[in-house]
Amino acid sequence: MPFAQLVLGSPGSGKSTYCNGMQQFMSAIGRKCSVVNLDPANDHTSYPCAIDVRDLIKLEDIMEEDDLGPNGAVLYALEELEQNMEWLETGLSELGEDYVLFDCPGQVELYTHHSSLRNIFFRLQKLGYRLVVLHLSDSYCLTLPSLYISNLILSLRAMLQMDLPHLNVLTKVDKLSTYSPLPFNLDFYTEVQDLSYLLPHLEEESSAMRGSKFEGLNTAIVELVESFGLVGFETLAVEDKRSMMHLLQVIDRAGGYAFGGAEGANDTVWQVAMREGVTTMDVKDVQERWLDAKDDYDEKESREWAEQAKIRDEAEAAADAEMGDDVDLENMPIPAGGSGIKVVRKNQ
Repeated sequence: MPFAQLVLGSPGSGKSTYCNGMQQFMSAIGRKCSVVNLDPANDHTSYPCAIDVRDLIKLEDIMEEDDLGPNGAVLYALEELEQNMEWLETGLSELGEDYVLFDCPGQVELYTHHSSLRNIFFRLQKLGYRLVVLHLSDSYCLTLPSLYISNLILSLRAMLQMDLPHLNVLTKVDKLSTYSPLPFNLDFYTEVQDLSYLLPHLEEESSAMRGSKFEGLNTAIVELVESFGLVGFETLAVEDKRSMMHLLQVIDRAGGYAFGGAEGANDTVWQVAMREGVTTMDVKDVQERWLDAKDDYDEKESREWAEQAKIRDEAEAAADAEMGDDVDLENMPIPAGGSGIKVVRKNQ
């Protein structure tokens, strides 16, 4: 029973970077992982592709042959893939039980109201894949109330359209300290708390938002999001090991891997840590690490890395010295005049 992540998100949200980082992380913890590129416009992937949709259809060919723009060509390409699912199924069959990451296109139309991507995912379910949708959003959206509310609507629509186990993820949280200060703590945004507190800040963002017309519209939008009660966010700093471990644990629980993964008696320390959940991070930990005390944590990590590098260099130097002290018996010259041992053969 293979498992897979379906990585969605707007352009620039970090989908390909995430797939590259997660593949390396899974390899480090001993979990076989393959990446499938479903973006016909992505001709320079940062990761090794197990399956590349561009082997079936290329965006530039569609644009030239059918006189379509980039967005229309992507929609056409996904419709073409939907009609040629046998090609994808054949490639997936060669991956066996590998954990699969599907790097999807960034056009939001594909996961808000177009049906091809959804139909492809449902076909994957019929193949036995346990799927989790990951909708990535750049954490920069937290800095502007209008961007954050727009992202809430987009995330909600994606959840309703995909109709699969779903996680919304705020990427690049390690960059938040470089932006203007947030009016609320991070948990206000990740837990999507009472959005009415955000409305005054929305009015301050733009004078156009202060009219009665927009005030009623903004209130209706936040009430709509709150009435569903579905949207929440995990956080991710893709270069931070602890952040990656925490997110993968959440994904494993959402997709069922935590209850049925092929991990056994020969688990590495990393695999045991993943299964036991010893690296769980609370949003308050994320707030402290990346916002409140980022410089202190960065300095501490730098010292730890320097110490680890020093220990590693000393160990390598000791190993080289030990190797140099060993006598190479194979290349030892034979003394002149023989070995000094006389062999006497008796007649049988």
